[in-house]
Amino acid sequence: MTSAPEASTTHELGQIKAVCLDIDDTLLDGGRASRHALRELVGSDRAWPVWQRTTDQHYARYVTNEIDFDVMCVERTRAFFAAFGEEIDHVEAARRETLRMAAMQRAWGLYDDARPCLDWLRASGLRLAVITNAPSAYQRKKIAAVGLADAFDAMIISAEIGVAKPDPRIFHTACHALGLRPDEVVHVGDKLDVDAHGATQAGLHGVWLNRTGTEPPAAGVPTITNLFELPELLVTDLPAIPARAPATSQPRIAELVR
Repeated sequence: MTSAPEASTTHELGQIKAVCLDIDDTLLDGGRASRHALRELVGSDRAWPVWQRTTDQHYARYVTNEIDFDVMCVERTRAFFAAFGEEIDHVEAARRETLRMAAMQRAWGLYDDARPCLDWLRASGLRLAVITNAPSAYQRKKIAAVGLADAFDAMIISAEIGVAKPDPRIFHTACHALGLRPDEVVHVGDKLDVDAHGATQAGLHGVWLNRTGTEPPAAGVPTITNLFELPELLVTDLPAIPARAPATSQPRIAELVR
C-alpha cells in the first residue's frame, strides 16, 4: 500500500501553514456508505446513477437555502422512487428515508489514505481545518463517528455560518479561524468547481482530489488522485500565489474556533 512520507522538521513547506479539507468523498468514503444504504433500501445498487443524479439536483436546493436538509432528504427519496414509476406520499418517503439514513450511518468510514495523511500533516506542524457544505448536527455526528472529532483546529460548516462553498466567505472564515492569510492555507476537496476553483478564487491554494480519474484534468489546478500524494505536492509542487489579506467581516466566527 502506498503511504505518506514520514514527517520531520526538515520538510520545506514554504509559506503553507495550514490545510483545510472537505469531508464527504475526500476524507470519508461517502459514496460507499450511500451505495450500501441504497442496497439496504431497494435490494441492489443498480439504480446508483439515478440516485446520484437525484441527489445532485436536490442537494443543490439545500446548499442555496431553498429547502432545509430534512425536507431535502424526504423529497429526494420521493423523487427517486417516482423516477421508477412509484408514487409515494410524504409519510412513506420519510419512513424509507429513515431506514436508508440509518443504514448509511452504520456504513460511515474513512478512506484508507485519510488518517495517514492527517497524521503526516499534523506531525509536519500544519494546522488543520474542515470546510464542508452540510447541516451542522449531521456533519458533526459524522465527523465524530469516524473518529475525527478532535482532529481539527477549526470546523467550518456551511449551516453554521450561512454561506457555502464556493462562496469566498466560507474560505475566508476558515482562514480567520486559523489566524492565517489565505495564501498560507491549502484547501483540498473532491469537487473541482466547489473546492479547488472556489478556494483558488478566494486566494487560497486550491487542490483537486480527483479520486475516480473519470473526469479530465483541469488546466492550472494542482490535482491528486489520493491523499497519499498530498504531502509530496505540498513539499515540492505547489505553485506560488500572491499574498492576500482575508476578508475583514467574518460571520459568527467566535463559534467556529476551538
